[in-house]
Amino acid sequence: MRQYLWQKLRICSISADLQFRNIVGVQALAFYCLNFRLNAYFFGEYKNMEHHDTLGEILTSRGILSEGQLQLALSEQKKSGEFLGQVILRLNLAKEENVLPLLAHHLQLPYVRLQDQHIELSIVARVPAKFVCHYQMIPLSLDNGHLNIALANPLDIQILDDIRLVLDYEVKPVLASEEEIRKAIKRYYGVGAETIEGMEVQRNKTVDVMNAETGTEDIENLAMDASVIKLVNQVLLEAINENATDIHFEPYEDELRIRYRVDGLLYETSMPSGIGHFQQAIASRIKVMANLNIAEHRLPQDGKIRIRVGESVYDLRISILPVSFGETVNIRILSRRAYTMEELGLGKDNIERLNELIKKPSGIILVTGPTGSGKTTTLYACLSRINSLEKKIITIEDPIEYQIKGVTQMQVSPMIGFTFANALRSMLRHDPDIMMIGEIRDLETAELAIRTALTGHLVFSTLHTNDAAGAITRLLDMGIEPFLLSSSIDVIIAQRLVRKLCPVCKSKTGEAAPLSCEVCRFTGYKGRTGIYEILIVNDEIRRLIMDKSPTYKIKEKAVSFGMNSLLEDGYQKAACGITTESEVMRVVQL
Repeated sequence: MRQYLWQKLRICSISADLQFRNIVGVQALAFYCLNFRLNAYFFGEYKNMEHHDTLGEILTSRGILSEGQLQLALSEQKKSGEFLGQVILRLNLAKEENVLPLLAHHLQLPYVRLQDQHIELSIVARVPAKFVCHYQMIPLSLDNGHLNIALANPLDIQILDDIRLVLDYEVKPVLASEEEIRKAIKRYYGVGAETIEGMEVQRNKTVDVMNAETGTEDIENLAMDASVIKLVNQVLLEAINENATDIHFEPYEDELRIRYRVDGLLYETSMPSGIGHFQQAIASRIKVMANLNIAEHRLPQDGKIRIRVGESVYDLRISILPVSFGETVNIRILSRRAYTMEELGLGKDNIERLNELIKKPSGIILVTGPTGSGKTTTLYACLSRINSLEKKIITIEDPIEYQIKGVTQMQVSPMIGFTFANALRSMLRHDPDIMMIGEIRDLETAELAIRTALTGHLVFSTLHTNDAAGAITRLLDMGIEPFLLSSSIDVIIAQRLVRKLCPVCKSKTGEAAPLSCEVCRFTGYKGRTGIYEILIVNDEIRRLIMDKSPTYKIKEKAVSFGMNSLLEDGYQKAACGITTESEVMRVVQL
């Protein structure tokens, strides 16, 4: 009886749809039957006539789902009305790579992993970006007049008919992961391909105003164009999803290159051809967002933007420079989340040492390293640890990277004469207990910081040197008297950021050697952690400072008291499987 009802239902559904769409022929009928079969199978109701198993039963029999997980999925399915397969994947009860091959086998459909496929660009060129983005499909190959395409639901009769009519090809669908299809579209068509395609069509219909003599009114219109707004938003969203720290828009004579800095290295993102025509419009849109002068193309400009992505808020620092073929734009992406000391990779022993030092009532704590080595992040972690109602904490920064509740934060503005030195003098009149100076750049700031520490304040700051001992030599070279230096500095922390081994690659190999996968952009690394050397200034080090001893002698003495160098700390992390020796050697200057 059940089988009879299924057959009647199938015949009625097919008949009604064929009358509505006026689809004729055995092939259309066959595709619709298969589509019905897939939908029923996804819902978990359809039984394979040979094996008499539903999707849920197959997954539980293979150990992919437990009975409890299956019941949870079925309960959620009743509420949402989704396919059972969709519910299972949405709830992360099983991985796509486990479910989809099994589903394809039982439906007697081909299944492909797109990350293993190489698609000829001549095939990609046959299908417009707008079409691919709309239907979330990717062309694979052309065989004897049949276009092979990958779809997340390859038996959807409506999509298949639309593709057949528009492209004028007979199509052969295969099953692929929805996520892999999205990644393939980005890889072969570029970020915002559909948007650029539409902009190109509009550009060809109108006068090309993208030139050096473009008027202010035209630029404003370009900057507020919906397509340009959408494209800039797409680039920002992708960069945030990739955990990028910077976005570089770099115009050349006939192209616009966009690169992301991820884990300290730059990667060029795939962009559609033709984007170079719109580099001025993109730069103008970013200026509008940052409240900058869109009519100014001759001078550098700096600004900031605040955006929300989901529940997260990001601060964007904008820097624009005039170059040969337009304006280059750099966007620094700053998360508003401050890290804890435990998250920095300091290690238990170093955290215990720092916890004691940052509780002292006075003195200077310096963090050194090159630009982009995480110095400010370390200072914020220290301030967050000692932040309390009993302490008045004031900072002067350039710029303010994270907001810390309970801390008074100021930003320098050299254009109006508000420098680190001027701010430091003003800060002293606000009765602070703890002060943070974003960077010691000159003798005046250094002297003020030291005298502030000697008058009973705890001062945090940063300095650009290669190692901890080098900070002492640098301050002496600035002109600081040795007796002032030896009596004020308590600890110097040198640091670098190294890439961590990709956890997915490690789980596949069971060892620390990088394998490379799509998660880590085929680099073998994902995320970063810090390596440190912490030089505690004791009586022996103070004597060396008074004698103006060279850097290597100060470092040797610190090592004799138990200090690990940057290289040693890095090698220890490599031995623990956190990173690799080659990565440590890359970032540590010997």
